[in-house]
Amino acid sequence: MSVGHVQRVFEAAGIPTVGIYIAAFAHVPSRMGVSRALITDHPMGRPLGAPGDATRQRDVVRAAIDLLTDTAAQTIVSFPHSYRTVPEHPSV
Repeated sequence: MSVGHVQRVFEAAGIPTVGIYIAAFAHVPSRMGVSRALITDHPMGRPLGAPGDATRQRDVVRAAIDLLTDTAAQTIVSFPHSYRTVPEHPSV
């Protein structure tokens, strides 16, 4: 919930924010009234994706940045892709 508090303080100062939340905490943004949130279907501690999955992590960050242009009072969007694991040492 501290992410939501920080978001509200920044937004009050005129700095747009986007919080990235895992699905287990999807209820938090609406209850806290944050301006923008991206909900991912990822496990606890990995809201951007699996370690080593740079492509997925980049996609999540891009989706979050895209929300910055939304001026609606409150926008909560679900990231459209499920969590995927990546081999720690992919074969070459």
